[in-house]
Amino acid sequence: MGFISELWRFMRVRKKFWLLPVVIMTVLLGGLLILAKGSAVAPFIYTLF
Repeated sequence: MGFISELWRFMRVRKKFWLLPVVIMTVLLGGLLILAKGSAVAPFIYTLF
């Protein structure tokens, strides 16, 4: 949790708000990969790509 608050503080102080969509997409893609690793949803995710 400390990493997230530190990242947010960095973006706020340095005015790097353009990094927010990059971070969100990275987290979503990582979550999708974790979900696809070993669940029953995996065949449905593979059809998206």
